[in-house]
Amino acid sequence: MKTNHPDYKLNIKRALLGKKLAPDYLDFHLVLGRNYDLIKSKDSARYYYNYVIDKNPVYEDAFLYLINLDIEEQKYEEGLITTEKAIELFPDSKPFRIRRIAIYSLQNDTKNEAKYLKSIKAKFPNDPDIGQRLYLLYSKTNFERVGVYYNETTINRDGVGPWYLASVDYMRQRIWGSVSAKLNYAKRRSSSLVMSSGFQAEAESYLFAKKNNYHYIDVAYSQDSAFPEFRLGYSYYHNFSKGWEADLGARYILMQDNSNLKALNIGLGKYFGSFWVNLRSFIQEDGTSINITSRYYYKTKYDYITLIAGYGTSLDDRTRAAQYEVRMSASSYRVSAGFSKLIKSHYIFGLLITANEQEYVANEFQTELDFAFLMQYKF
Repeated sequence: MKTNHPDYKLNIKRALLGKKLAPDYLDFHLVLGRNYDLIKSKDSARYYYNYVIDKNPVYEDAFLYLINLDIEEQKYEEGLITTEKAIELFPDSKPFRIRRIAIYSLQNDTKNEAKYLKSIKAKFPNDPDIGQRLYLLYSKTNFERVGVYYNETTINRDGVGPWYLASVDYMRQRIWGSVSAKLNYAKRRSSSLVMSSGFQAEAESYLFAKKNNYHYIDVAYSQDSAFPEFRLGYSYYHNFSKGWEADLGARYILMQDNSNLKALNIGLGKYFGSFWVNLRSFIQEDGTSINITSRYYYKTKYDYITLIAGYGTSLDDRTRAAQYEVRMSASSYRVSAGFSKLIKSHYIFGLLITANEQEYVANEFQTELDFAFLMQYKF
């Protein structure tokens, strides 16, 4: 079976001879089950897996092969019964607990999936796969959310600022993904005068594809000078094993003067138990921006502490949207710190403070401080 080109039918012939010569040697029965499984003779495979388990239940592989067969044939109730029996016999084995969660996920039973994910998270707190699964599960739970966001930017250069950005949004999340509608308002002052202000309409969506993939889509429109005229964003995400995630996407911005900006974004993330770290780069014609984001999740996906460091201006920075063109070729260095907290299962409160050292002419920098607040109601 371990050769480059195994002959499963020959293996079966040999194992049948072995079983005849030594009927109590259960390894021959296990090998028969596995080889019948690999040639798609499922009934025979099931018979031999069950035979091994009935004769001697310490064969962990027999349980695992049988559960996988139940999942493949969509016999979920049988699979759950076998899984529960295996967990009783092997309480410290992670694969059986993962199989139970997978069966609930395939049945769209998010209540039990969440229950056992939390249980296995407590037992294996530093496992990156479990942290990733738990985050994705919360992303598929059915609910609605309404919220407000407010950001104020102070600038230490005379006669510049402050800037204000506010949003109201409604988001609907389902098993297929989520869609949200936003209304954004911005006002930028200089020397006590309003230099620009206005509204922007925006729609965002996360759409789940196959089990390990999902899409991000963003569209926004404005007729006011405080925002670009049109914004289009797309990213494709793929979740790998051991807590790894990667994304690839693009951004397109049409400014109010009909000039346009484009960027390619590449990201790579990793779960380390309750920690998540993400590196994302926006490759743009006039300069590249890089962000490193780290989060520590201490309860749900809404309960975390975050630290962010970055260089350059990305096309995802809504606060500086009206100045993309002049900032993309200039240097900037920033750090952010904040937290998010779910209160009484319904209220989400967030705070993020950012210090940005921004070049405004060659080798001259201004310090920009952002104070952002988020309040949402989840129902």
